[in-house]
Amino acid sequence: QVQLLESGGGSVPAGGSLRLSCEISANIGGVITAVGWYRQAPGKQRDLVAGIATDGNIKYSDSVKGRFTITRDGLYNSQTVWLQMNNLKIDDTATYYCKAERRFADYWGQGTQVTVHS
Repeated sequence: QVQLLESGGGSVPAGGSLRLSCEISANIGGVITAVGWYRQAPGKQRDLVAGIATDGNIKYSDSVKGRFTITRDGLYNSQTVWLQMNNLKIDDTATYYCKAERRFADYWGQGTQVTVHS
């Protein structure tokens, strides 16, 4: 139905940068209305980091505003969404997941690990 392929994770020192990529392809069955990047650290819940809707509306969590940027190439059922992460902090360490939303279902990628070390 919907395939999400994430890449770009890694280990960087604090202050460094990473760029995550989420390639999305979907068959018929409804258009994708929004794509979001979420993250989950061990023992914590999965939270939204940044999201972009079909109409271009973008939102960020307060903790990443000014440091992370979400962008998109393509639209609807064939698109790539990037998350540029600058000035990374140790607290940004987590598994990052891409999520694609349709009207009646959400689809998740497999996750990519981001580790920020001192």
